[in-house]
Amino acid sequence: MQFRDRTEAGRELAEQLRIRQDKGDLPHPVVLALPRGGVAVAREIARELDAPLDVLVVRKIGAPFHEEFGVGALAGDDPPLFDETSLYRLGLSEADLAPVVERERKELRRREERYRQGRPAPELRGRTAVLVDDGVATGSTARVALRAVRNRDPERLVLAVPVCAPEAAEQLRREVDEFVCLYEPRLFSAVGEWYQDFGQLTDADVLKALEALRGE
Repeated sequence: MQFRDRTEAGRELAEQLRIRQDKGDLPHPVVLALPRGGVAVAREIARELDAPLDVLVVRKIGAPFHEEFGVGALAGDDPPLFDETSLYRLGLSEADLAPVVERERKELRRREERYRQGRPAPELRGRTAVLVDDGVATGSTARVALRAVRNRDPERLVLAVPVCAPEAAEQLRREVDEFVCLYEPRLFSAVGEWYQDFGQLTDADVLKALEALRGE
C-alpha cells in the first residue's frame, strides 16, 4: 500500500473524519497541522470538515553527532521532551543538548512568525482540536505536539494521520481522546516509504496552503 501523495492521503483521511463529524463526534473542529508535510494532508481535512486550519510548529532535537536521529522534541515555550532511553544509550545528558535546544527553539519561533504573519493562535477551549501529520514513525514529535495542544484546553483532542508505526500508535492512543489512522503497517521503517511522492515542502508551500484555504 502506498499513497500517491500527501493530498491523496489527506482526502482518504478526511473521509473517515467526516463520518465522525456527521455522527457528532467532532464538535466545532479546528485543524492543526504539523508543518511542513502535515499541512498538505491537513488542508484536505480542513476543507472537508469546513474547519479553520492553523499550524503547530514542533522541532525535533537531534543527537549532536547525527542530527537526523531524534532524541527529543519541543513545541512553543514548553520544556523539551526527551527520549530518556535514547539519551542513556547514547551517553548524553539534557545539558549536552542545551545548544541544540536553543538553536531549534529559535527556528521554531522563526517558523511560527513566518506562518502566522501576525495572526494569533486559534482559541481551542470548547472546541475539538484535530492534530494532523503526514505520518508517524517514533511518535516523539507527535507526543510533544499533543501535550502542547492539551495545555490549551480543547474539549476533545484527536490525532489524525494516514500511517503510523504500531509501537508509536500504542503510545499515542494514551495521549488523545481519539486516534484516527488509516494504516498501521507491521513492518515500518520510515514515513516516506508509504508515499509514491514524498517530496519535501518549503515554507512557501505552507503559506500557499494556508492562504488558499482562508480564501475559500
